[in-house]
Amino acid sequence: MALATVACAQDAWPTKPVKLVVPSSPGGGTDAYGRVLALGLTETLGQQVVVENRPGASGNIGAELVARSAPDGSTLLVSANASISIGPHLYKNLSFDVERDFVPIARGVRAPLAFCVQPSIPAKTLAEFLALGKREPDKYAHGSAGNASPTYLGVRMLEELSGARFLHVPYKGMGQAYQGFLGGAIHFMLPDVATSLPHIRSGKATPLAVTDKTRHVPNVPTLAEAGFPLDIPGTFSVLAPAATPPAIVQRISAEVLKAMRLPSIAEKLDGLALIPIFDTPAEFAAALKKEREMWGAVIRRNGITAEQ
Repeated sequence: MALATVACAQDAWPTKPVKLVVPSSPGGGTDAYGRVLALGLTETLGQQVVVENRPGASGNIGAELVARSAPDGSTLLVSANASISIGPHLYKNLSFDVERDFVPIARGVRAPLAFCVQPSIPAKTLAEFLALGKREPDKYAHGSAGNASPTYLGVRMLEELSGARFLHVPYKGMGQAYQGFLGGAIHFMLPDVATSLPHIRSGKATPLAVTDKTRHVPNVPTLAEAGFPLDIPGTFSVLAPAATPPAIVQRISAEVLKAMRLPSIAEKLDGLALIPIFDTPAEFAAALKKEREMWGAVIRRNGITAEQ
């Protein structure tokens, strides 16, 4: 009987269109992954899957919407690190609790970051640029999506390791940060490879390193190859409201992995330098716990606050 109940719950999903809530503006890496995933799920499920952007408050607005949604698998969160593993360490008065109000579905994809500088910067390598930042503290400015983002915390980790010091300019999102970068208001950024590639290819951004074990930009070293062996995780993941039945959680997870294996979807992800992670929900939960602990240690060590 129990097995029949599980099978029935799995078969019953989805009974209506599925909404993927992306807690950031269109055009960013999370949005890009969400839209590719929506295409794949629409194909595999034979049911419409749409993306709804709910930006603001470092991803907290969109996350709260999903946390308060019906736990039937019809509203899912597609989130970057900010909302689920960094924000809880910085925002003490959130209306939701990430661990209590969400259930991990699929870890999704790794989203490597690219350390990009203005072409006019007099440095050919990451080591040379960090040396500039050490010799002239706060001369060079970088933009990020705010304190609750790997785009900022990753730079802080490099500062810790190298002794360099840079001026931080927080923006409301990576779209605005790119405008600042392309307009010359800031000297460098640590965005995801997916959204930086067009600017790299056009010559408007010079990449010095990527934050992954594998090179994702031709002739650009990894952090380890550049002499800075740091783990700066970037992921775009899928979560559901906490009370979602386990059978539906398992079904959604399986469908997400199935969608990412479609040749057409795998090709799109590869073109965005997004690397699929074929974790189970339990494996994702364990990885998420480890990542939260890592970011928490970085935040405490540097005395970082939400409004800093």
